[in-house]
Amino acid sequence: AGILLDLPKMQKMTEEIVKRVSKPVTVKTRLGWDHDTIKIVEVAKRLQDVGIQALSIHGRTRQQMYKGEADWNPIAEVKNHPDIHIPIFGNGDIDSPQKAKQYREQYGVDGIMIGRAAIGNPWIFNQIKHYFKTGEELAPPTLSERMDAVRSHLKFSIEWKGEKKGIFEMRRHYTNYFRGIHGFKPFRARLVESPTFEATSSILDEVEDVFQNASLVTQ
Repeated sequence: AGILLDLPKMQKMTEEIVKRVSKPVTVKTRLGWDHDTIKIVEVAKRLQDVGIQALSIHGRTRQQMYKGEADWNPIAEVKNHPDIHIPIFGNGDIDSPQKAKQYREQYGVDGIMIGRAAIGNPWIFNQIKHYFKTGEELAPPTLSERMDAVRSHLKFSIEWKGEKKGIFEMRRHYTNYFRGIHGFKPFRARLVESPTFEATSSILDEVEDVFQNASLVTQ
């Protein structure tokens, strides 16, 4: 986001990347650094001019971080500008299939990028696709589906970053993976203190045994 304070540098840097790689280059950015530096239409034009293939825009400034509601009106302004021809994707606050459909239709974007809503909920993408196609909601993930996702995530986390760091970084995901399962809180407390893969796997086995017949609510 800091590069939005220097648009010529942003443009030159992106141009060099486009020249030096064989893959299509896309960009994700925020509206600006702060309210006084919102020049997202100019940003889009400059990036399009140097050859990017698509642009994703998060509807907040860097100063806002994730506070307040994302403003999609500037995203729509970019999408509907007569000089913009590349696909424009919107990002910010999309946490349900219904909201994804509403925002895509309301703001006319080519697509939607999902960020925080996918943390511990990788099923949201299929849920949105299904809703777009049928107008119906998919059932929430079963306990078995959640367990498979958690175990795969844990395995890849350890393979990527080693056991100690992989387990540590996994701790923030358990709440979302098991959201809506009443009585899970004591197990979460144990999971976030578990120091080894073996201990964590044992606790996950307990979770599966205890909640295999539990009623799961929509996240």
